[in-house]
Parts: sequence; C-alpha cells; structure tokens
Amino acid sequence: MPIVVNLDVMMAKRKISLGELSERVGITQANLSILKNNKAKAIRFSTLEEICRVLDCQPQDILGYVKEDEPK
Repeated sequence: MPIVVNLDVMMAKRKISLGELSERVGITQANLSILKNNKAKAIRFSTLEEICRVLDCQPQDILGYVKEDEPK
C-alpha cells in the first residue's frame, strides 16, 4: 500500500508510549497498534485529529505517500 504510517516515529519523538497515547486519544491500544504497524485500511479524521492534537503535530508528520514501482 502506498500510504505509510509513521506514528511510531512521532511517538518516539514525543516520548509517549502506546498505552498513554491510546488513553489520551480515546481508542484502544489494539486499534492504535494496528494503525502504528501499517495494518489499518482507514482512519477517521476525528481520530487523526486527536492523535495530532496529543502529539502536537500535523497529519503529514504521521501519514506519508510512497510511490509504488511502476511495471517495466
């Protein structure tokens, strides 16, 4: 999938654990872990907004786009 989630990078920069972030954002650790490990198929804007609020960052700090190799 060309969308990558860099949540673990921002969590490390802010020195916040998965447990603390899940508590402050209001989602389960399991769902946050799915997102953090690039296994999520979607994210609600409200969840992204809360993550950005708690981590004091922008969406582009968490989400990125990587162009897939084109067939030769």
